[in-house]
Amino acid sequence: MSSINFDLTKIKTFVFDIDGVLSSQTIPLSSEGEPLRTANIHDGYAINLAIRSGYGIAIITGGNSEAVRVRYAALGVKHIYMKSSLKMKDFTHLIENTDYKPEEMVYVGDDIPDYEVMQQVALPVAPADAAPEIKEISKYISPRKGGYGVARDIIEQVLRAQGNWMHGEAFGW
Repeated sequence: MSSINFDLTKIKTFVFDIDGVLSSQTIPLSSEGEPLRTANIHDGYAINLAIRSGYGIAIITGGNSEAVRVRYAALGVKHIYMKSSLKMKDFTHLIENTDYKPEEMVYVGDDIPDYEVMQQVALPVAPADAAPEIKEISKYISPRKGGYGVARDIIEQVLRAQGNWMHGEAFGW
């Protein structure tokens, strides 16, 4: 049973920010001053399962980390927008170059740069530690903090609602 007050059977695509969503808000720095990101293993499994089950996945992030690109490409994510200074521009590009439809999308964001895009999708979602402005426009606020399973939370609930959790593709990797 879902804790989301929304018809999850309509969702076909998930779009994620990185920092504060798929990675925690606190970012360690390398000795060269490069930001290092964390990655949640359960998020990774859920993202890969969603892709193998036929769902669309995209990432739109202001960050620029080859490690992020490598990690999510290895999971099967084909649409990765890095250095996105205006996320609406990249979101529009995504819509124009795929069969993804905003009325069938979840967007998970945590801060002001995500605000405009979140207003365009069917189901805007925020992690528990998102900015207040983002929580205000979200239809669902995950009990999980960014980097600590928020992607798994939303993907699992959608796949369960559509009968795609714990069968078929779920048992492979």
